[in-house]
Amino acid sequence: MLSGNIYSAIPGALKEEFFEILFERESLKIERIVSKGHRSPETGWYNQEKSEWVLLLKGGAELTFADSTTIRLKEGDYLYIPPHKKHKVSWTEPDQESFWLAVHY
Repeated sequence: MLSGNIYSAIPGALKEEFFEILFERESLKIERIVSKGHRSPETGWYNQEKSEWVLLLKGGAELTFADSTTIRLKEGDYLYIPPHKKHKVSWTEPDQESFWLAVHY
């Protein structure tokens, strides 16, 4: 059995985004990501081999895709990102933590 709390055990000062794998098996990875004003570097894109489904549990964020599409996420919003859909985090709430649940499969 495995249990925990999605909102607990977060480092006090988030100089970088916080990533934690909550569960991982052969073709499935579930991770928690915590952002606070963080965004991806100006150059480069996430270009993942697997599908990704993300749920923004708390806070706010914006994702930008290589085709210039921008999607703003608020609490409770989820998004499916197909394999090799180039994207980056272009904005997260600067004054509060944004909690993501990311499922890679």
